[in-house]
Amino acid sequence: MTDSMSALDVHQTACRLAESLLRKKVEGVTGITKEEGEWRALVEVLERKAVPDTQDMLGVYEFSLDDKGDLIGYRRVELRRRSDRSVVEDL
Repeated sequence: MTDSMSALDVHQTACRLAESLLRKKVEGVTGITKEEGEWRALVEVLERKAVPDTQDMLGVYEFSLDDKGDLIGYRRVELRRRSDRSVVEDL
């Protein structure tokens, strides 16, 4: 059995979902994993613009997708300033 979605498909789908559902600018995808037929993507978005930009607020959202790319759920897992160092542990 082959998966119907690749990691690249998950990346593109998660970015599209983040922009449409959250109505925020996507900064990047920081991780993609697959467990038991469910894809998870961590998407970083700009929550609030600030001056200087090191004070921008960034949110990291976890998007869960099935093998067809349908959204199972999403949640914010982190909120930080752009200048803060960040380490996301196993979720």
